[in-house]
Amino acid sequence: MIFIIYVVKNGDTLEEISKETQIPVQKIIADNQLKYSDRLVPGQALLLLGVGETGGLGDGRIIGGYAYPFIDPPVLEEALTALSEMLMFSYGFTFEGNLIAPPQGDEWMIERTKSAGAQPWMVLTPLSSEGAFNNQLIKVLVENQELQDKLIGQMLAVMQEKGYEGVDIDFEYILPENREQYAQFAGRVRETMNGYGYKVTVAAAPKVSARQRGILVEGMDYALLGQNADAVFLMTYEWGYTYGPPMAVAPLDKVREVVEYAVTQIQPGQLILGIPNYGYDWTLPYERGISRARSIGNVEAVEIAAENGATIEYAQISQSPWFTYRKNGMEHVVWFEDVRSITAKWDLIREFGLSGARYWNLMRPFRANWLLVR
Repeated sequence: MIFIIYVVKNGDTLEEISKETQIPVQKIIADNQLKYSDRLVPGQALLLLGVGETGGLGDGRIIGGYAYPFIDPPVLEEALTALSEMLMFSYGFTFEGNLIAPPQGDEWMIERTKSAGAQPWMVLTPLSSEGAFNNQLIKVLVENQELQDKLIGQMLAVMQEKGYEGVDIDFEYILPENREQYAQFAGRVRETMNGYGYKVTVAAAPKVSARQRGILVEGMDYALLGQNADAVFLMTYEWGYTYGPPMAVAPLDKVREVVEYAVTQIQPGQLILGIPNYGYDWTLPYERGISRARSIGNVEAVEIAAENGATIEYAQISQSPWFTYRKNGMEHVVWFEDVRSITAKWDLIREFGLSGARYWNLMRPFRANWLLVR
C-alpha cells in the first residue's frame, strides 16, 4: 500500500501540498473530486496517490456494493474499477411466491458489471409496494415450503437467463418466531444455488449478543445464518440515521462490538463488513420524533463545509469526520465518511480476518474510496 492521507491545515494551498508531495495539483483535484480547489477545508482528508498508483486496501478481499437500477452509469462504472461484486437492489416476491423483477430493468447493469470483470448478484428483499420491509410477507414464505420451492425455482431461472452469479437475501424485521425458519429458508436457497455454482449470502442487522432485544435483531440468529449461508453480510451502519440524534453513521467502536460478537458465532472468513457510502446533515436543535436528517454523499459533505466556511473535526473514538455550520439562521451538524474512516474500517477487516466489505450504497460518487481500496 503506497498512499498518503493528508489532513488540510489552515492556510494550506494545493500548490504547496503538490510541491511537498510531488503529486500534480490536477491529480489531487481529480482523485478527491474537489469542486472548490481554491477553498480547501481545514481538517479535510485528502488522498494523495502517485500517477498510476492505488491504495490496495482491498488486498484481494471481497469488495462489493449495492446499487439500484436507476444509478447514474458513470457513477457505477467508476465504482466497478474497484468492485469484485455488484449487488442489484432488488428483486421482490408476492404472497403467492412469485418473483418480482425491478421495474427499471437490470440487464444493462449486469452487462457493465461483467465487462468490468466483477460478479453481478441478485438481491432478494421482502419489500412491499410502498418500499417498506414486510415481515408478514416473510412469515408466509418461510412457513410454506411449497411457496419456497416456487420462488427458488423462479430465482434460479432468472439467474441462468440473465447471468447473475450469486444471491444475497436481505430480509429485515423478521418476527422472532420465524428465526429458525428464516435460517432454514436461506439454507434451502443455498442448497439449490450451490448445485449450479452460485453462492448465497444473507444480510444481518448488527447484533452484540444473543440476548439483544429489538425488532431488527430478534429474528436474526447469527450462528444459524452462518450455518445456512455461504457468507453473512453485517449491516454495520445506521447508528446515525434519518430520524435519530446526530452521530456517526458507522462509529468504529460500535462496529467493532458487532464484529467481536459475530466472530464468536460465525467463522471470520464468512463475514463481510458493511460500510456506508453516505452521511447525514442534521438541523439543530434535534427534536426526537420531529427532526429529520438529510442524507448526503461524502463528497457533497466536503462541498457543504467549503461553501459554509466550516472546519472538519475527526472523532477519535468513532473514527469519523464531522463538522458544524450555520446557514439561513439555522445550525447544522454533519457526520460522514472520508478516507481516514474508510481506512479504519478496512484495518478492522484485516485485524479480524474478515472476507471483505460491501458498500451501502453505490448511488453517490466517492472516487477516493475506490482508489483507496482498489
